[in-house]
Amino acid sequence: MNEQLLRAALEAAERGWYVFPLRPGTKRPALHGEQACTSTGPCASGHRKWEQRATTDAERIRAAWSRAPFNVGIATGPSGLVVVDLDTPEHKGSSDAPDGATTFRALCERAGHAVPDTYRTRTTSGGTHLYLATPPGLRLASTAGTVADSVDTRAWGGYVVAAGSLLPAGRYETLSGPETASLPGWLQSILQPAPVRPVGPLRLPAVNGSRAAVAALEAECAVVATASDGLRNNTLNRCAFKVGRFVAWGDLPRHVAEDAFQAAGEAAGLTAAECRTTIRSALDSSLRTARPREAA
Repeated sequence: MNEQLLRAALEAAERGWYVFPLRPGTKRPALHGEQACTSTGPCASGHRKWEQRATTDAERIRAAWSRAPFNVGIATGPSGLVVVDLDTPEHKGSSDAPDGATTFRALCERAGHAVPDTYRTRTTSGGTHLYLATPPGLRLASTAGTVADSVDTRAWGGYVVAAGSLLPAGRYETLSGPETASLPGWLQSILQPAPVRPVGPLRLPAVNGSRAAVAALEAECAVVATASDGLRNNTLNRCAFKVGRFVAWGDLPRHVAEDAFQAAGEAAGLTAAECRTTIRSALDSSLRTARPREAA
């Protein structure tokens, strides 16, 4: 088993992919965490995480895999990869939803392209990993649900389990595609964060409606524009929902609210696609549930 896993690690490294050991029989990194760091060896100048310690050096790989039958992790960011993770609906907790492969195929068709013919693997849960090469210098973050339901991506800050790795449920297997295709431009546009805009006073066009509606829109957009990482999408959803009642009452045109929240969301660092989806969902929900003005 050691020889098979060592060979899997070396084959990945030969492709230029940076690998690191995962605990035998699992998907968890085998390298020590920050709390257990002794600040020696590779960490002499400070703790180095798995992404920083991943390597393509054959001698380092042989030395590491001589110690135990480690599974193989591929650090996608340093490897210049975006790996599209197409899950099965059961893995996401819903047996009724379409699987990730079906959803992604539909997205490709809408973009006017076929699913990329690229290197891919099958996971032990029945899902598929599509490996795509990023343009030099492009740094994309990993995502969960940004592209679509059951379609996640692994890039900087993420990793995937390499083909040949063994879990209790089975082995990760190579499916097809000897070459790694380039990341399609339409997918890059979804994944690439919008440029950060300077945050300043929001200037809204003159609208017919109550001053309260305009004041509420300005206040909520200011909250969105300054939302912190990890809370931006939830903040956008909450603020757009709150303003939706003014749209329901006819005090504020919907397109004005959508345009204002779109600008605020992108200023906070969300992608254009994320903003559009969240704003539409929040306003739709608010319009369905808004109480009459007299009862508010």
